[in-house]
Amino acid sequence: MTEAVIAAAQPSRAQDDKRSLRVRVQRRALHGVLLLDKPLGLSSNDALQKAKWLLRAEKAGHTGTLDPLATGLLPLCFGAATKFSQLSLDADKRYLATLALGVRTTTGDAEGDVLERHDAGHITPEQIAAACAAFAGEIDQMPPMYSALKHEGKALYEYARAGIEIERKSRRVTIHAIDIVSMQAGTVTLDVRCTKGTYIRTLAEDIGAKLGVGASLAALRRTGSGSLTLEGSITLAALEAMPEAQRAALLTSPDRLLAEAPELRLPAQEAARFLSGLRRRVDAPDAGRVRVYGPEPRAFLGSAHITSGELIADRLLTPPEVQALLSA
Repeated sequence: MTEAVIAAAQPSRAQDDKRSLRVRVQRRALHGVLLLDKPLGLSSNDALQKAKWLLRAEKAGHTGTLDPLATGLLPLCFGAATKFSQLSLDADKRYLATLALGVRTTTGDAEGDVLERHDAGHITPEQIAAACAAFAGEIDQMPPMYSALKHEGKALYEYARAGIEIERKSRRVTIHAIDIVSMQAGTVTLDVRCTKGTYIRTLAEDIGAKLGVGASLAALRRTGSGSLTLEGSITLAALEAMPEAQRAALLTSPDRLLAEAPELRLPAQEAARFLSGLRRRVDAPDAGRVRVYGPEPRAFLGSAHITSGELIADRLLTPPEVQALLSA
């Protein structure tokens, strides 16, 4: 075997260095929610992986995809908080959507090629308000081809880029409110409150069609998910810039994801039984979801529902997770 072949068969020094760096990263069990202000151009998963690496966390997940062309609130769940991430995923959303009036594109947003341009200089705030009002309440939306919705294991945008149109079924969503925030030459920014799964690009196109000049989404920023807002959020740049020892302190307790549910506190003996999965009798009205705590002020145990005076566990923390939160 020649020296060249031996060298080719052996990993380079750079590869060795990278592997040793990966080995040296000591992951740790962290539990809580980080409110991330996602930057433009980064996918939700890329943002999650970056934050997970910066925190050296063992387990993490996000609470619903935010498009790379969108910025704003992306709640990240670590450790025990991942058990409740579906709650944020299912929660109502709030966006600041900037529409380019008179511009239709292939993708419905600024990334696509322009299909049509129309003069929108005559459009008044009153006309925009009337057009927005037409979409308030329950509406049916057709998922756009340029979306991450899957068909036979592939995202629709993959078919769209190949010039293939896939038949889609409309979905019902609810637009709670649309308010005009600002209006400048050629653009209008709207405050949209809606249910999960609403395609804001599609809404922008529909509003443009209602106005008779067309429209596309110029910018999108998520400002709310359920009870969570951008208040207290942090950017990846700020997270990276701060000392590593301070990063974990940014996590808030997993029960923040259940802030809208009523609280139920159990005495020590009942808390231990509940934590083992046993149903408990409680003097409380029926509820579809409650936050359950032990006797200590911060001893969050999990979520449950109450039926006919019986407390039934839905998602439980483990005793080590409860202890970790109490020690944080």
